[in-house]
Amino acid sequence: MSVLVSIILSTSAIAALSLVGIALIFLKGKHFSALVLTLVALSAGAMLGNVAFHLLPETFEMVEDARLGAFIAMALFVGAFVLSFLFERLFVWHHCHSASHHGGVDCAPNCHRSVQPYAQLVLVSDTVHNFIDGLIVAASFVVSPALGLATTFAIALHEVPQELGDYAVLVHGGYAKRRALLLNAFSASTVILGGVVGYFVTTAIGIAVPVLVPFAAGGFLYIATSDLLPELKHEEEPAQMFLHAGTFLLGIVIMAATSLFG
Repeated sequence: MSVLVSIILSTSAIAALSLVGIALIFLKGKHFSALVLTLVALSAGAMLGNVAFHLLPETFEMVEDARLGAFIAMALFVGAFVLSFLFERLFVWHHCHSASHHGGVDCAPNCHRSVQPYAQLVLVSDTVHNFIDGLIVAASFVVSPALGLATTFAIALHEVPQELGDYAVLVHGGYAKRRALLLNAFSASTVILGGVVGYFVTTAIGIAVPVLVPFAAGGFLYIATSDLLPELKHEEEPAQMFLHAGTFLLGIVIMAATSLFG
């Protein structure tokens, strides 16, 4: 299977999760909240594991000049973390995972309750975010199939709770449910465009992959530590706390195990 075909199939699967996530909206109360938070825990572990066992090791393998190359790679890594923070603050990009606590209709306390403008802003920022995800998937597959699959897995796990939050914000922001579903699906589909663009950019410009891989690592680290893990701190029931801790560790273990077969 060619690299381009792998990228298209992987990004298409990620985009399809925007529809799968909406199906979970019809779960109510404790079942819905427990499922979403479990996915959040697994996603956080997978993203951290992908950074530690896939993206950063691949970054240092690609470094030619050990001293200068490592410095630039870490600058990109830290820069992606900082830019993710600024992007979230300046453009009010927030996943609103805690929408699950309100049955998927209300958004989190951190999200403004204004109508159309806020919903439009979330839609635009999520479209950009999904396009960047596509670039990252493409760069990962160009490096190796194993890294591509690991990155796809990490992004896919993150998509379900993210798309649930995005859908809830669009509905709360004034869109009809059907229109919100279509707009959310369109936003998610830009990951495919990003994958195709990323493939041609990375194959045409040699420096693109060494830039995108550490950049992806910094972005993943920010999402896991700033957006995902804080959501798990609200859980006070002991059984759920242990479940989320175990699921979080499972995500890390899965990524560590896949790195052994890369």
